[in-house]
Amino acid sequence: MDRIRTRFAPSPTGFMHLGVLRTALYAWLYAKKNDGNFILRIEDTDRARYVEGAVEVIYNTLKTCGLFWDEGPDIGGDYAPYIQSERMKSGLYMKYALELIEKDAAYYCFCPPESENCPCRDLKGEANESQPAEFVIRQKSPKDGETSFYDKIFGEITVPNSEIEDQILIKSDGMPTYNFANVIDDHTMNITHIIRGTEFLSSTPKYILLYESLGWTPPAFIHVAPIMRDSSHKLSKREGDAYFSDFTEKGYLVEAVINYIALLGWAPGGENEFFTLDELADEFDLKGISKSPSIFDETKMRAINAHYIRNLSPEDFKKLALPYIGEHKIDYALLCAALQPRAEVLSDITPQVDFIEKVCAYEIDLYNNKKMKTSPETALVALKEAVCTLEKHEFNRDSLYNAFKASAEESEVKIGYFLYPLQVALTGKQAAPGGGLDICIMLGKDESIKRIKEAVEKLS
Repeated sequence: MDRIRTRFAPSPTGFMHLGVLRTALYAWLYAKKNDGNFILRIEDTDRARYVEGAVEVIYNTLKTCGLFWDEGPDIGGDYAPYIQSERMKSGLYMKYALELIEKDAAYYCFCPPESENCPCRDLKGEANESQPAEFVIRQKSPKDGETSFYDKIFGEITVPNSEIEDQILIKSDGMPTYNFANVIDDHTMNITHIIRGTEFLSSTPKYILLYESLGWTPPAFIHVAPIMRDSSHKLSKREGDAYFSDFTEKGYLVEAVINYIALLGWAPGGENEFFTLDELADEFDLKGISKSPSIFDETKMRAINAHYIRNLSPEDFKKLALPYIGEHKIDYALLCAALQPRAEVLSDITPQVDFIEKVCAYEIDLYNNKKMKTSPETALVALKEAVCTLEKHEFNRDSLYNAFKASAEESEVKIGYFLYPLQVALTGKQAAPGGGLDICIMLGKDESIKRIKEAVEKLS
C-alpha cells in the first residue's frame, strides 16, 4: 500500500476560520495516525480574494497549533512548488486542460459570463477569426447516465449527470479555477486521502469526471460536516466566534482550542475528553466522525480551557497571566495563586484585578453579608480592629490570620466577620481573588492600612 499522504490546501483570504483549522487538524491527525505525510499547499488562484499577509497567517496558525507539515512552500519537497500561482508558470494546468479538449472532455467557451445559452459545447478545435479573443475552457460533462463515488463518512453517493454543470476549468485570464487546480495538484502530488468540508460534496462528481477523463484513480474522499453556531446559523465573524485568533485574543489556550475543535464532529472511543495533540493522533479514527453538523458551545470550550489553565505550572500560569494583570507593585506569586483556580479563560483575569490600582467604587450596603453576619455597622468595628491588628503584628499571613482568629474567638464570631469587611475595604468588591487576608498581603502593609482607614472614614 502506498504511503498515506494528506494535504491542507487553504486559500490565503484572511484569518484562519475554526472550521478550516479543524480540517487541517483532521488531515494532520490522519496522516500521523497512519505514519503518513501531511502536505501544505497554498491555493491562491483566486486573486480577487487574495489578502496580503494571509499566507503568513496560515503558517503562523499551523505552527502555533503544532500542526507542522512534511512538505510545503517554505520547506519544499519532492512535488514543489507548493503554491498554485507558481505551479501555473510551468503551464501545468493548461497542459491538462488541452488534453481534456483533445479527449472531447472539455471545450473552449467564447460566451460572455452573463450568457444563458452557450452554443460552444459543440464547437471543435481552436478559436477562429470570427470568435471573440477572450475565452474560458469548460469541462464537458456527460448528459446521460450517472456519476458515483464513495465517501468514507457518507458512503456511496450517486448523482445524475444531467445535474452536473459544465464548470469552468481555465478562466479568461489563463488562471485555473479552484475546482480544476486542486484535482491536478492532488494527483500530481500523489495525495491519497482528501479531508474537507461537506460543502465540497456537491462538487465531487465533477472531480470524479475529471479523474476519469484523464485516466487517473481518484484519491479517497473524507467529507466532514460543518461547525454551526446553532441549528441554522454558521459561525460568524460578527459574533466574534469564527476565527482561531478570536479565541486566542480572548485568552483561550491553544491546546484547549485544538482539544475542543477535535471533538466537534469526532467522538473518541472512551470517556476521556482531554487530549494532547500526540494523544489525539493515537486516538483518531474515521469511525468516530459524525455525519451531522456540530454545534459550537463556548460554555463547553470554556470548561475545557479551564481544565488546561488549572493544570499549568504556577510559573507557566504567571507568564501567561502577566499581560492581563499589567505592571503593579504587588505580590504577583500570591495573586497568581489566587487567580489560577478562578480563571476559565485568561481574559477573566483583567476585571478581577482592577482593584490593584485603586479601590473600586462601591456603596456601603456591600458590607451586608448574611453568611458572615456583617453589616456597615459591624464592618466599622471590624475595620478599626483590623488597623490595630496590621499595625501591631508581624506582617505575614500566618501572624495576621492568628491575630484575626483570636479576635473572632474573643468576640464569639466567625473569622469572616473580620475578613469579609477587610476584602470590601481593600477592593470595593463582594468577591476578589484570594479573599481579604491574601489581598492584604498582596497590596502590602502601608497600602492596606491606607485603604482600611479610608473605608473607616467612609463608614463613619
